[in-house]
Amino acid sequence: MQNLDLRALEIFRTVATEGSVSKAAVKLNRVQSNVSTRIKQLEEQLGKELFLRQSRGLDLTADGELLLTYTERLLELSREASEALNARKPSGIFRVGTMESTAAARLPAILSRYHALYPEVEIQLETDTAGGLVERLMNFDVEAAFIAEPVAFERLSTRPVFREALVLVAPEDFPPLENASEISGRTIIAFEEGCAYRRYLQDWLLECGVAPGQIISVGSYLAILACVSAGTGYAVVPQAVLDCVSSEGKFVQYPLGGKYARIETMLSWRANYTSGKLDALRDLMPALER
Repeated sequence: MQNLDLRALEIFRTVATEGSVSKAAVKLNRVQSNVSTRIKQLEEQLGKELFLRQSRGLDLTADGELLLTYTERLLELSREASEALNARKPSGIFRVGTMESTAAARLPAILSRYHALYPEVEIQLETDTAGGLVERLMNFDVEAAFIAEPVAFERLSTRPVFREALVLVAPEDFPPLENASEISGRTIIAFEEGCAYRRYLQDWLLECGVAPGQIISVGSYLAILACVSAGTGYAVVPQAVLDCVSSEGKFVQYPLGGKYARIETMLSWRANYTSGKLDALRDLMPALER
């Protein structure tokens, strides 16, 4: 079998993303017949059918899904190689993953500075849980990500960049939390599974011998704080997020203690990834003392 042509793979990915040859042709600035021919040639080369032709458009076959996974990786490696050999200022798309708390409380000033220094870089910021961000990194969906510790994965490189103080927030009518048993059985408000702060809260409850009540999963800190303020339950939130919102008279705050009092956010990237865009971001990160 001949080696795969990166240009053919780019055409294949665009057709898969757009769901039709005509839309892909417009996006690629090619005539429709050329796109169709390249897809047919790729299928003949592989001896596999990559698309299911249906009246509503094109769907990937199982083989097409598999090829798309490798296509993303190959095209990403091609971009990385070009950037590594290009000495000029960083440019192009830079896909960065982040937890919502980091995006809201830590990154605005840094990204503003980055944009001023490197206006030719288009940053695409994508939010997810810590677990989701690790998956995105390994799937080549993002080039770098801000992930709460621990990031224990041998194929990732990390650098601590932020240290967050964790605070338990509870409705005003909660009893004073002189001991953790006061919240046994009460409802927890948190992000979905995979959230590092949710995991820290659950570990803290376990260590304190507290039986958690029902867990309500929500998708933003605004929703979390609104639920707490309404008396639904309690949550754990980084102090940096609380500093960004007006919370007076809505809920009470109790800093966590011991090993759960602080959690570090790590700038993470694939161990073999090199990029001028990543180097520029690392240069703007604060020096975090251990």
